[in-house]
Amino acid sequence: MRALIVDDDFYSRNMIHEILRQVARCDIAVNGEEAIEAFKRGFSDGDPYNLICLDLLMPEMDGQQALREIRSLEKEHNVGPQQEAKVVVTTMLADEKETHDAFFLGGATSYLVKPIDEEKLMNEIKSLGLVEE
Repeated sequence: MRALIVDDDFYSRNMIHEILRQVARCDIAVNGEEAIEAFKRGFSDGDPYNLICLDLLMPEMDGQQALREIRSLEKEHNVGPQQEAKVVVTTMLADEKETHDAFFLGGATSYLVKPIDEEKLMNEIKSLGLVEE
């Protein structure tokens, strides 16, 4: 599995990386613009991401906009719904509007509230079919 961790917070990035590196090849981006560039590189290299852990509130380009761009790029490359990257929104917000927008407007797969707990993250990626039980 290949994962992209997108978060402007150093602690959050490292925490998610420590958890995921046991089961995935991980890349890191600190904002939405870096995430889009990494995502494009994955396509051009023929090695797209299976999982994206995406913070919503970031400088430069926020997670909402990055998610819309990612889904748009997948459409351009004729990636069907079953092959889309699983996007787990990671946020400190329990903000219903942000969460609603990420799911219904952006196409997020699921979300976890920070701080990210190893058991919750592993259970989430197992439920998404990305790692074996």
